[in-house]
Amino acid sequence: AQKIAVGRIRLRPDPAAGEPLGQLRGRPLTVLADDGVPLHVEICGPDDAPVTIVFSHGYTLTQDVWHYQRQALERTARLVFWDQRGHGRSGRSGYDHVSIDQLGSDLAAVLAATVPGDAPVVLVGHSMGGMTVMALADRYPGLFGTKVIGAVLISTAAGGVDPMLWLPQPLRSIARGAAPPMLRGARGRRAALLEWSREAASDIAFLSTRFLAFGDPYVSPTVVDFLERIIRSTPVEVVSAFYLALADHDKRGALEVIGRVPSVVLTGDRDRLVALRLSEELAEAIPGAEFIQVPRAGHVLILERPELVNDVIIALVATALTRAGARRRPA
Repeated sequence: AQKIAVGRIRLRPDPAAGEPLGQLRGRPLTVLADDGVPLHVEICGPDDAPVTIVFSHGYTLTQDVWHYQRQALERTARLVFWDQRGHGRSGRSGYDHVSIDQLGSDLAAVLAATVPGDAPVVLVGHSMGGMTVMALADRYPGLFGTKVIGAVLISTAAGGVDPMLWLPQPLRSIARGAAPPMLRGARGRRAALLEWSREAASDIAFLSTRFLAFGDPYVSPTVVDFLERIIRSTPVEVVSAFYLALADHDKRGALEVIGRVPSVVLTGDRDRLVALRLSEELAEAIPGAEFIQVPRAGHVLILERPELVNDVIIALVATALTRAGARRRPA
């Protein structure tokens, strides 16, 4: 039944067919985190641009998920993309160094290495990447209103998420009822079993990714395949370690800090991974934040509604630069 359903979906017109998803590259840089983990960073766009935009991706993803943002914005701003630890081309660390707080410190290291002095930065975070931005605000509040002049938080929450929903199928069904103890021990034969189960059910994985990550039933199959490949490339040990980090995430206390700069909270009204009320609560708790709810859209807005996301980023950057310029001009 799944094979028939997937076959029918693939017969539809596909506007993203032929799109070089995951093939865009920037100038590479390796940044060492404070515990020595190498973080893979890529920089695009003109070095003399008035602002640098730093993008932090979500759980089980990589910087490649920002394809449409890289494509649309690299002529107008300096862009920094990075793979969070354990993801993509970045190095891994032990379980004791996997936490949202550590991701905030990693982002601080990326900023220090890629944006010199007090040059202005706008932070964009999707899902777990939004939590990374919150952790940065919690651990390095002095950056906000000085170096960091704006923030765009997409499909994310300050706490209260159910990370079981974030595990890819069929890994989620295997883990249900056994996590977190099983996930803590996802090594050796057990990890091999989970990897096999991910590979063995490609049609189920396609349908699950399409349902959980997107809200539009006519989303491009090419885009779904691209996202599913990225998710599947994330090692099970990394999936399990960050599952626990997501379960512990609570950065409500840092939101006042983010309110020092222009901020936008963006979410799809069909987000099945972060409840709409959590995004609403996030926007309400950040002083002055704008809340944008996108109809007929799911969790991975950056791939599903890229033009809208790009427009929101451009508008926020303009507002942030105007406000920062006014603040820095002598009276």
